[in-house]
Amino acid sequence: MASKTMAEKERSSSEPPSLIPSLPEDVIIDILARVSRWEYPTLSLVSKQFRSLVVLPELYARRSLLGCTQHCLYIVLYEGENNLYRWYILCRKANGNRSLVRIPSLPPLTSGESSVAVGSKIYVFGSGIAKTSAYCIDCRSHTVQPLPSMPVPISYTMAGIIKEKIYVMDYVEDCKNVIMLFNTKTHMWEPEILKPDMEVRGERRSFDGFFVDEWMVLADKVYLGLRPVRYCLVYDTAENIWRRDDMNMMRSIKRATACVIDDMLYYYPRFNQDDDDFFVVKYISTYDLKRRCWGVVKGLKKLFSKMRNLWCVHTANYGGKLALFYSKKDKNYRRGRDVESKREIWCVEISVERRHGGEIWGKVEWCGQVLVADRGVMNCLNVMV
Repeated sequence: MASKTMAEKERSSSEPPSLIPSLPEDVIIDILARVSRWEYPTLSLVSKQFRSLVVLPELYARRSLLGCTQHCLYIVLYEGENNLYRWYILCRKANGNRSLVRIPSLPPLTSGESSVAVGSKIYVFGSGIAKTSAYCIDCRSHTVQPLPSMPVPISYTMAGIIKEKIYVMDYVEDCKNVIMLFNTKTHMWEPEILKPDMEVRGERRSFDGFFVDEWMVLADKVYLGLRPVRYCLVYDTAENIWRRDDMNMMRSIKRATACVIDDMLYYYPRFNQDDDDFFVVKYISTYDLKRRCWGVVKGLKKLFSKMRNLWCVHTANYGGKLALFYSKKDKNYRRGRDVESKREIWCVEISVERRHGGEIWGKVEWCGQVLVADRGVMNCLNVMV
């Protein structure tokens, strides 16, 4: 056998050895499916083959069969430049810490758009000049797929998922309150458009003209917080009827600050002091819809004793745990005369459990700074990949 030429020897010595030599692709997929999702960005740098494999649908189908799917938090941060909202993902580092990493391939959100997570996808509604565009983000590959246009133009949307349908509401322009239904299985809009109304003293009463201050989807029901009245409206999707709720759960809850874990609502009360934007509440509230009672998460006094100058507080269901995001603002900040300074964005992961007697107790699993930015967190979405 002829010996290798000098050029061949130099070329062979400069090429790095293959990490998985000559394995069939299905075997490589089976191996990668058992690797943590957080390692995929690094694996995509190994070779073009790996870069193509980590976005294959077959890989994520295998992860699902093996029970290796993971919860990922996608975060929307407001950036003052051009009034845009950018996408970030909460990543775990090798040392156990977390950080928010921007996803440059995803289009930014604009004011008035709403988003909701369903499995491994995020649906976005109300984009485009006409505010009728919608699209879907595949969080496995961070690619975007356009969806059919919304049935009616909107000015500002809110969205929530019940079973296989996303309820999208427009609630600003002329206070003409309508709810559109998008089917996530067929990727089509339902022909029916809901209009909030109910029977009052024997007559059907429309709620056009009332401003929907907040809304939330919980336990297969849609809750609308109305102004100027002091009660909320509840739509039962199973019975297809609207009811009045005099307890008005929505009065104390802001949609963006609340999340649901095991049919229990967790939220950070947005009460502030004087004219400052610093939140001073030192607890996390709960609301049990079945028992129709309020409560607080116990065991977190030590955590809140260290928290100062909170701003832009949000909660999220993070795989059954409670994730709390907040920003620390400069102490010189006051309403009307903001100072140009960076904000520290912090994340707290809390495990929660219901103890005997119905009390909810929390335990801090991790707490730390995840980003330094100009603005704060606007939304949190829990995705399965």
